[in-house]
Amino acid sequence: MNSLHPLGKLLLSVLYIFTVVSFNKYALAPLIVMSVYPFFSFIVGELSFKEGIYRMRLILPLVLFVGVFNPFLDRQIVGYIGKLAVSGGVLSMITVMIKGFYSVLAVYILIATTSIDDICYALRVLHFPRIMVIVVMLIYRYFGVMAVEADRIMTAYKLRAPSQNGINYKAWGTLVGQWLLRSMDKAERVYESMLLRGFTGDFRIRKKKVRLADIFYPVIWIVIFVVIRHSGIFGE
Repeated sequence: MNSLHPLGKLLLSVLYIFTVVSFNKYALAPLIVMSVYPFFSFIVGELSFKEGIYRMRLILPLVLFVGVFNPFLDRQIVGYIGKLAVSGGVLSMITVMIKGFYSVLAVYILIATTSIDDICYALRVLHFPRIMVIVVMLIYRYFGVMAVEADRIMTAYKLRAPSQNGINYKAWGTLVGQWLLRSMDKAERVYESMLLRGFTGDFRIRKKKVRLADIFYPVIWIVIFVVIRHSGIFGE
């Protein structure tokens, strides 16, 4: 999957997310079938599901929290599991959580199998504005700069207050301001280095050849998505 053309993987990820969120709020069966794409991608891409969940640990609770109030808003009974009645709110809560979970997985698969340069290349092929693509690329690269500066500030604070557990709330504003200023200074030096190396406002990205596998892979998955979404075999 790492060697596939980034444009196909980007379009496939976007189409998968749109297909997943387009299902009816009670359509649990077809949503379960849609798990075939992330399962296949994790296996073929040799990705660790455990590591993926760990890296998404900050956003997953927010995604799963979206439909938590549905059982209180929709009390209509839509089915039974044995003698246990299932309300529409419970069913819609489960489907909303699954939709969010699948969407996050699709984005993670794309990021884990495609470099930021390749993603930006795919965006340029789709004629996204150049300035937007450059901003995305630089934000991704400057995350590392900000992380390094934050680590230095944390280390300096711990050395000055070794017996203190965490950072005192009174110092939060000062430390965040120092973090911003130090990151801006470092970014300015990085930008000057880019100019000295010939940066003219755009990145030179080599064009990638399109192979048969780059076409067949997304096309086959698109057909599968259409069948699951519109055939009615798995319900609506």
